[in-house]
Amino acid sequence: MEGSDKAYDVIVVGVGGIGSAAVYHLSQRGLDVLGLDQYSIPNSVGSSHGDSRLIRLTNYEDPEYVPHVRRSIDLWESLEEEYGEQLLFRTGTVDAGPEGSETVEGAITACEEYDLPYEHLSAAELSEQFPGFRLPSDFEAVHQPDGGFIHPTRCVQAHVAGAHDNGAETHAHETVVEWDTADDGVRVQTDLTTYEADQLVLTVGAWKDVFPERVAEKLTPWRVIVGGFQPESPEKFTPDALPVFSINEGDQGYYGAPAAGTSGFKFGLVDNLEDVADPSNFDPRPTEKEKERLRTVLHDKAREYFPEGARSTKRLKTCMVTHTPDQDFIVDSLPDRPQVKVGAGFSGKGFKFSSLMGELLADLVTEEASKVDLEIFEMDRF
Repeated sequence: MEGSDKAYDVIVVGVGGIGSAAVYHLSQRGLDVLGLDQYSIPNSVGSSHGDSRLIRLTNYEDPEYVPHVRRSIDLWESLEEEYGEQLLFRTGTVDAGPEGSETVEGAITACEEYDLPYEHLSAAELSEQFPGFRLPSDFEAVHQPDGGFIHPTRCVQAHVAGAHDNGAETHAHETVVEWDTADDGVRVQTDLTTYEADQLVLTVGAWKDVFPERVAEKLTPWRVIVGGFQPESPEKFTPDALPVFSINEGDQGYYGAPAAGTSGFKFGLVDNLEDVADPSNFDPRPTEKEKERLRTVLHDKAREYFPEGARSTKRLKTCMVTHTPDQDFIVDSLPDRPQVKVGAGFSGKGFKFSSLMGELLADLVTEEASKVDLEIFEMDRF
């Protein structure tokens, strides 16, 4: 293609959790890569920021993801060694709920199907082993020792630093205005200039207007909230003392992580409050409705399940997650424009997989065989 300032092998649009991993893995394969982001790299605008994201091997919602989590952990450990700073914190995981709940039974199924070590505990046994927990007496739990949490902001930094070491470029605060394809590649116009490349990777999260219509129509961005609390007994809520957890009491689910960084003890609500019409105008400040939810649900429930974990509120945080109809990801080439690859719809559970998603997108670009199944992410399932 003619007429651009510079040509690349691949341009990646969106350098958050998934995009930074794609830039990294593509650059590892010797490709000339440009990453573009309309915000800072990293930033706190989308969903690739903060102190922790859970990484669970149990994956009770869909056990077929277990091999994907295993591969993700391998990649996180490799990146951690290269970067020289801890990214993955192996606290173990707890999946809990009333006896016979989908959460507990699904976790056991995942552990047994994939030969994962685990303990099946009563509520009393869980509290004895991890004193921060005080679940109702009719609850039970599955403790799996291999999971934990990753530090999202640090992970983006590590992927970008590694990509730069491999010769890649990333440009912050440069907005893509439009992109198009031709027989021999793609052209990307930004608010500053025009670039050309052989291939294009779109990993723009909630900014679904950047995607072609057939992808955008399957994506819905939502606001989610998570609370950060100051524990009354901090020693019971450190990464050494408390596993990350998922608790389902029937109609409502909760999740959380030990205190890490400045956020305090993390306790979140599995609930979509409202969709996001325009992510570019997303206001991260909690709404009155969200503040009320913090007071009447998050704080009270955190104190019920973790009596010494929520002495006072430190933070109420909002972010965006982008769901597909089936809450599985989209990682695929456009059927009518195969030089364009898409990573989208990570449905609030994608960051732990971002190391792997970057590798899978690089596999699509270079037409290499993937180490895990890609079929569940194909667009033609819709």
